[in-house]
Amino acid sequence: MKKIFIAVAMTSLVVPVFAGMGDDPILGKVMIDQLEIRSTEGNDPVVLEADAWIGKDLHKAWFKADVERVAGETEQAEVQARYSRAVAPYWDFQLGWRHDLEPDEETRDWAVLGLRGLAPYFFDIDAALYVGENGRAQLSFDTEYEMMLTQRWVLSPELQVNLYGKSDPVLGQGSGLSDLELGLRLRYEIKREFAPYIGVNLESKFGQTADFAKGEGEDSSDVQYVVGIRAWF
Repeated sequence: MKKIFIAVAMTSLVVPVFAGMGDDPILGKVMIDQLEIRSTEGNDPVVLEADAWIGKDLHKAWFKADVERVAGETEQAEVQARYSRAVAPYWDFQLGWRHDLEPDEETRDWAVLGLRGLAPYFFDIDAALYVGENGRAQLSFDTEYEMMLTQRWVLSPELQVNLYGKSDPVLGQGSGLSDLELGLRLRYEIKREFAPYIGVNLESKFGQTADFAKGEGEDSSDVQYVVGIRAWF
């Protein structure tokens, strides 16, 4: 069944912290990539995805947060703290820690190895390997591309893929290719710092993850329509 999503997303609050007197000042940036209200068969979830960093050209402290709330309660939350080191033009290697707070107070902790950057043809890449307790491992890959249709209209396809090294029945995650999310958003930049958008997401689960979802009476795939706002300042 198609589900209509009403999304509110804000991106990129950019703040210089210290101008400094040298050629390598300390800078900071906060990005709220998505703040979405999603209409489902049950209660509508609110989803937040945000990033922040502070540091110099080569060395930065990087923070990430992903939160989902339903009916005023946190269903799941993920926070990360990473050290980020520039290793090539437009590319950073990252090392850090991730903490998950899942339903019914289930928690997970992971070591993180990440690579972020801008690939040829301006594909924005965020890839990470997570290693957790009891032999758990996750490989996550995110990419986004921005096509300037005009000076104000921007079409942005997005792809997110997750793979797991072993099954976690508590969280409904199967080993191997677990889930995929494919999105397409069209935004209108009223100004560069503020842009409402419309879009569509396709979410699919595979293998054991799909089996776990079906066992809970859920669909293994879903189409979601999105309306939202993206902003940075």
